[in-house]
Amino acid sequence: MTDLFPPTLPVLTMMGRTADGRGWLARLPALVEQLRERWQLRLAAPFHGGSCSWAAPAELPDGTRAVLKLTWPHPEARTEGAALRLWDGRGAVRVLAQDAAAFALLLERVEPGVELGRARHLPAEERLLAAADVLRELWAADPAAATASGMGRVADTAARWAEVAERQAARSWPPALDAGLFRLAARLLRELPRSARREVVVHGDFNPGNLLSARRSPWLAIDAKPMTGDPAFDPWPLLEQVDDPFAHSDPHRVLRHRTALLAEALGEDADRIRAWSVARHVEYVLWSVDEDENLENSITLLRQARILADLAGL
Repeated sequence: MTDLFPPTLPVLTMMGRTADGRGWLARLPALVEQLRERWQLRLAAPFHGGSCSWAAPAELPDGTRAVLKLTWPHPEARTEGAALRLWDGRGAVRVLAQDAAAFALLLERVEPGVELGRARHLPAEERLLAAADVLRELWAADPAAATASGMGRVADTAARWAEVAERQAARSWPPALDAGLFRLAARLLRELPRSARREVVVHGDFNPGNLLSARRSPWLAIDAKPMTGDPAFDPWPLLEQVDDPFAHSDPHRVLRHRTALLAEALGEDADRIRAWSVARHVEYVLWSVDEDENLENSITLLRQARILADLAGL
């Protein structure tokens, strides 16, 4: 019998760190079994990835190849299914069935399913342009329909992040840590959503690991954390992770070129994408700094954010 919950599965480790997570893990085997019976699925060994979700290849009685995904219940995951239904296969994986109360999705299986980040035979610029094609499809969805489905807003999420940034800025930090970037991020997180020239349905976590090669379309998005708001919110994880721009000998040049390239492909303002990149890069530090004992990682990340801020003229 296939082991559906091997001890090396990352989600078991990550979710086992909190009482809430352990409670969900305790219920997970029964939930998987209930859904397996309801949708008459044949399940294979789960995918070895994901920090807060369990997913496994599945096959329906008619031979349709699918993926069963169950996510730890949290606000960011609440409307993933609604967004996927709204996109209806345009730029994203299709939903075959859903149990919203259980945070469970039966999804189209994307094959061959190679992550964009692992497609190293393609130059970074080519991967960026391929991802831009996907973003344009996702952004074409009706934001009013997304709002009606209960989807959150970029502005509200950014406002919560801004509050954290202001609290971090008010603390006493050693000189090597550029706390002024916390203040800059707080300002950007409040101003950028208000000044957006349009609103779209954003993916919310558009990194190259969430883009898979497919047969019916070159690339399809998965694992959305959807919201409505400024489209320029979306590109930074892609720009940061398609390869490490800060590892290049001249990261200013690389980032200037790539942000301009992506902005042109998307029809967005390059400086706006750069400003959101500053805010989103610093946002990660807002949380990680409290677990960074000697602050070395946080200092490095903020030095990278300073490069982005210089590039954006901020």
